[in-house]
Amino acid sequence: MAAVPRIQDLLTTEEMSHCLSRSNPRAAGMFVANWLIIAAAFALFALWPNPLTFITGAIILGGRQLGLAVLYHDCSHSVMFTSKRINELVGHWLAGGPLNTSLYAYRAYHLKHHQFAGTRDDPDLALALTYPTSGDSMKRKIWRDVTGQTGVKDIKRQFRKFGIKRNAPFVVTHLTMFAILAACGVWWAYPLWWAGYLTAYQVITRLRFMGEHGVALDRLSLDPRDNTCTTRVRWWERLLIAPNYVNFHLEHHLTAGVPCYRLAHFHKLLSDQNYFDDKACLSNGYAEVLRKATRPQTPLSAAA
Repeated sequence: MAAVPRIQDLLTTEEMSHCLSRSNPRAAGMFVANWLIIAAAFALFALWPNPLTFITGAIILGGRQLGLAVLYHDCSHSVMFTSKRINELVGHWLAGGPLNTSLYAYRAYHLKHHQFAGTRDDPDLALALTYPTSGDSMKRKIWRDVTGQTGVKDIKRQFRKFGIKRNAPFVVTHLTMFAILAACGVWWAYPLWWAGYLTAYQVITRLRFMGEHGVALDRLSLDPRDNTCTTRVRWWERLLIAPNYVNFHLEHHLTAGVPCYRLAHFHKLLSDQNYFDDKACLSNGYAEVLRKATRPQTPLSAAA
């Protein structure tokens, strides 16, 4: 088996240093931008309340809810801001809080995924091996997502151990969200958050995971280009489906110290070095991800 190319042999020290550099203004700007888009989704429905703006707002919110997940993900790696304490405080309250996700609990789980990627000890391996799947199975999965069945199941799991102290960030952020809407005279727009979470967020999260590990060709290879993938996206996919550079997942696995706002540049540097050329680790858009995720099963999928 050919040796896995080392990143330090492909990029200069200066290039790598830039990719690893953290920027408080960039990080803060991403938080502000995500919350402004969330506010815009509510405003769209509040100003012109009708079925079309409700559906559009829910789709936008679903994408931005994934955007918040990306932000607390990077904060859990302590790479978003320059300070570990700021990463934990902001990530836990302003990103994890609205989604009822503890940054600390998430980090304990997620670091095992990085540690054991490419092995049978990867905690995400079982989910990855549900793909590829048949076209009929994919339709059933998407239907459960669109109709809220997946989301309701997820909420039940989350609230099984609900407690005011344990879930304080969720309670505070949602009371604040409701209070702001009420102060604007549109308290009735609050359910839009849950419409987005129960439907669009579930679909988008499924697409995200399929694009990251579901379409990988060899989940038990220690070469990240075999067990992890990246999706090159168009502007509208970045807006609605792949916020905050979440599509560059292979690059994140190569070096988890690269903040999400540097991943596109990191990808370009590696592409210029032909790092991806002899591997099937790139997809062009999520339509291609869906096609790959419904291809005939690989021997590994069948044997697992």
